[in-house]
Amino acid sequence: MADYAAAGVDLEAGDRAVELMKSAVTSSHNDTVVAGAGGFAGLIDASALRGMKKPLLASSTDGVGTKVAIAQALDIHDTIGQDLVAMVVDDIVVTGAKPLLMTDYIACGHVEPQRIADIVRGIAAACAEVDCPLIGGETAEHPGLMKPDEYDIAGAATGVVDADDVLGAHRVEDGDVIIAMAASGLHSNGYSLVRKIVSESGWKLDRHVDELGRTLGEELLEPTRLYTRACLGLIDELNEDAVRTFSHITGGGLGANISRIMPRGHYATIDRSSWMIPPIFTLLSTLGNVEWASMESTFNLGVGMVAVVEQSQADRAIDFLTHSDMRPWVLGRVIERVPSGFSNTTVVQGAKGVDGGSALLYGKPQIN
Repeated sequence: MADYAAAGVDLEAGDRAVELMKSAVTSSHNDTVVAGAGGFAGLIDASALRGMKKPLLASSTDGVGTKVAIAQALDIHDTIGQDLVAMVVDDIVVTGAKPLLMTDYIACGHVEPQRIADIVRGIAAACAEVDCPLIGGETAEHPGLMKPDEYDIAGAATGVVDADDVLGAHRVEDGDVIIAMAASGLHSNGYSLVRKIVSESGWKLDRHVDELGRTLGEELLEPTRLYTRACLGLIDELNEDAVRTFSHITGGGLGANISRIMPRGHYATIDRSSWMIPPIFTLLSTLGNVEWASMESTFNLGVGMVAVVEQSQADRAIDFLTHSDMRPWVLGRVIERVPSGFSNTTVVQGAKGVDGGSALLYGKPQIN
């Protein structure tokens, strides 16, 4: 007799996974979460929005790409959740929005309860860190479509910002200072290229790499840094309107992502010599014989988030971000003219469908 179990779907395993993850999910909740609604949908108390002049909801959704293949190869699943939260929530904060809630989705070939619970535990812990309650999710078993040990994850989040406080290119002015915040590593972008390089090199994930101070696999699985609290804190710390905007450095690298937040006719100068490129990037470039231009348009190269601030507030911003453990430095400035006098330049404009300003990368990178 045919039934759901015979088709490869284990409902009891799904229930066990829910029990294992329940306490972790609850730990991400704050006072806005309304419990006991039946489980079909999560509820948030939005009463605070009544105090805003014109509340705008900000929404973002993403996954972590093929980085999940590294987690699966190493059989380590409790860190990939932080990558998911960072990819989603740190896109919302770029607008100046405070995150209100997050949901997740896990598709897998077979529900192994502990593995699923580990993934969700990582998501919930990161949600708690950025004060964004994880209020719902779904785990779907896809036998025959995915291998038993395969899975993919995605998430969506919603935040809110008052219309008068929305950050963006419309706030950016000539002379503003561009401040970089350090990345924790590769974050969650470029892993199709990373995996190709590693595969063709013959290197194993358990290989200890002296310049990294750990194994290759440990480096590649390093979770994405979370910037939400620091960014929102910076907005509160500085004088009114001193924070112009942020840029989350994800796929496309520095040039593509920073050009998106520049107004038309403006250039963001990016001094390549202002920071030391972390060793993982030079290692990948060497191992895969990847030209630096390709590295620059694929990876973050050590810069995870960028803030554009009023020039008079730059020192104060650096001080705040330093105390927030963001390891900041001045990356460049905003200029309103055709740039001249720069050497080794690359100009990026119109990236990712945004017909805005330009990013001008100049100088030589500092490579370990």
